[in-house]
Amino acid sequence: MSTATTVWITGLSGSGKTTLAGELVRLIETDGASACILDGDDLRKGLNSDLGFSREDRAENVRRVGEVAILLARLGNVVVVPVISPYCADRDLVRARHLDAGVRFIEVHLDVPLEICEQRDPKGLYAKVRAGQIAHFTGVDDPYEAPTTPELRLSPGAAAAQDAQTLLALLR
Repeated sequence: MSTATTVWITGLSGSGKTTLAGELVRLIETDGASACILDGDDLRKGLNSDLGFSREDRAENVRRVGEVAILLARLGNVVVVPVISPYCADRDLVRARHLDAGVRFIEVHLDVPLEICEQRDPKGLYAKVRAGQIAHFTGVDDPYEAPTTPELRLSPGAAAAQDAQTLLALLR
């Protein structure tokens, strides 16, 4: 398995990014490689706690996460990044930085419809959006630009374990 790799998992809130990331890291480590997760929610509590949700702040959030991913990948890790990253231009900049740094970049789009994400609503965020308690929420009243050419597009239906196996095969 190639190290110095970032697996960037993008999709709406509730699409299963973190679940897939956890399963993928488990498989990578079982395979004998070193892996870590840079979870978007966790990073917003610490490294990116000074950022809001304006377009500019979202771009800076994605840029910072991308730079940390490069540093960790250069240390020999497969870095799995489950982060909404709603704008194509921001993801494209992160991809370009990875390529410049000599780090493999694999974009995975969890193509889960908004209706399914709202049904799942693991954090209760969609309910708060619909109640008017949260504004500028990606996929509802702020845009989500789906990747046009991700290395892998996953749709609902398969279990995270099966999707992680598919992704692991791509990493090999």
